[in-house]
Amino acid sequence: MIYLDNAATGGYKPAAVQNAVLAAMKVCANPGRSGHRLSLACAERVLACRELLSDLFDGYGYDRVAFTRSCTEALNIALIGTLQKGDHVIATCLEHNSVLRPLHVLQEAGVITYDLLPLRNGRLDLGALPSLVRENTRLCVVTAASNVTGEAPDLKAVRDLLPERVLLVTDGAQGGGHLPIRMREWGIDALALAGHKGLFAIQGAAALLFSERMEPRPLLFGGTGSESFDLNMPSFYPDRLEAGTLSYPAICSLFEGALLVKAHRKEYAEKLFELTAVLHAALTSLGGYKLFFTPNPCGIAAFADERHSSEELAGILSERFDIAVRGGLHCAPLAHRALGTFPDGLVRASFSPLQSLKDVDALVRALKEIRCS
Repeated sequence: MIYLDNAATGGYKPAAVQNAVLAAMKVCANPGRSGHRLSLACAERVLACRELLSDLFDGYGYDRVAFTRSCTEALNIALIGTLQKGDHVIATCLEHNSVLRPLHVLQEAGVITYDLLPLRNGRLDLGALPSLVRENTRLCVVTAASNVTGEAPDLKAVRDLLPERVLLVTDGAQGGGHLPIRMREWGIDALALAGHKGLFAIQGAAALLFSERMEPRPLLFGGTGSESFDLNMPSFYPDRLEAGTLSYPAICSLFEGALLVKAHRKEYAEKLFELTAVLHAALTSLGGYKLFFTPNPCGIAAFADERHSSEELAGILSERFDIAVRGGLHCAPLAHRALGTFPDGLVRASFSPLQSLKDVDALVRALKEIRCS
């Protein structure tokens, strides 16, 4: 199968990542829970990963890196763990349901209100941002890259348009690993990462990086290996947010993946830009497909077929051509409403930098055959 669903989860894991997972499974020790040699060695590896992620994303130190089971969990901690009754939030219509659903739940419970920054000509209308700010605006949450179109908002410009008191939270599920995200330089207070996408890690590897201005409350309660005498969660980070056993194999995979990204991010971004640029040019020439992407370093290419629904076309590509893409709404319903593609959605092909132009050619040939049949 030609796997073009990397925006859902990365289908190509480098050998270093695979080897790290296998090695971690052979260790079978619990980091931070015991004082024996194996446990301490695992704890050192976990600390090294925290330090690497903080360095890679210009974060606020290893103690402000909390590991989670998913980017969704990280975003829930950043939002539900921070917001209080009476707060107002600014989000955007490009957000994933991992942002929209927590905000909806909080609004339905009467805890917060929120407004959405709209699109103009397919891009976020940053000029409208200051008008959405209220006296009680506590937080603004903006995706680093749309999982539908690959659109990457200017996060530094967003920060500059917000009052200093407003926290800036970023969903880095699609942008993390692909884009140069500088937390301290750009004034980002929290960054949620999905390690299994642009960072090459396995599923279950995710993290929340956050500034000293953020004091998120824990959503889970349990053992941490620290302050076990106290029935309250530890008062210090990251332990305060890490109840339960960490997934050591997932963290090891994230460490190796982040090392690769640190060394090759620019090269990988250029490769993904090339793959999406070639596909964009080919589909434009082919005709019959409406494009909702431009060449981008996140490897995302979304389009519509005037003769088939997105789910139908994705099914044809899978069954007849053994090509994996994704149809539907991609868990981003408001983005599709703004683009005018709701409720059918779009077909999304998403590439890994470890793929080649042969995969683009195979998709184009398949789409041409479907178009001509």
